[in-house]
Amino acid sequence: MELKDKVLELLKNSDPLKSGEIAEKLEIEKGEVDKAIKVLKKEELIESPKRCYYSAK
Repeated sequence: MELKDKVLELLKNSDPLKSGEIAEKLEIEKGEVDKAIKVLKKEELIESPKRCYYSAK
């Protein structure tokens, strides 16, 4: 499973999270999460309900 898939799955099953919180829960570096979030936003699979928080659409 790709990192972006793991991030998307986590966001589907939780309240909106910050990228640092996602990194902590998945036990990976925040920079890697930021890259995955960028891809997911481009693919329109996630949204940002408020600044710096992300959730699945």
